[in-house]
Amino acid sequence: MSALHSIQHRVTFGECDPAGIVFYPNIYGWFDRCFHDWLAGFGGHQALCRELGAVGMGLMGSEAAFRRPMRPNDRIEIAVTARDWGRKALVLDYTVSLDGAVTATGTETRGLFIPGETGLSAGDLAPLRARLGV
Repeated sequence: MSALHSIQHRVTFGECDPAGIVFYPNIYGWFDRCFHDWLAGFGGHQALCRELGAVGMGLMGSEAAFRRPMRPNDRIEIAVTARDWGRKALVLDYTVSLDGAVTATGTETRGLFIPGETGLSAGDLAPLRARLGV
């Protein structure tokens, strides 16, 4: 399965803990940044939500595995692939790599949240998938 999108990033000192390795919440932030950078090519998160009558493409679940430490000035690549386009949930897989070696992996489950009479609920993803051409 080929990546939908990838971004490059240079790890900064401020993203690391006192031991000099990346503080794990930053990895989740990179996943999110990669996802939103992908959407930017289609007008961005807000524009897509407006177009589809949604308030957001939010997280329904996430997890990550940290395989190798990353340090300041490491140049990494974050790539996202779509594992499963369900009717109401999209499962995305992320891979973070440094010089071809995997340093972290992760999974997000996202939904397209639509407002209704009883609050927000996960909407049909078919219009989003068609709009993104995947």
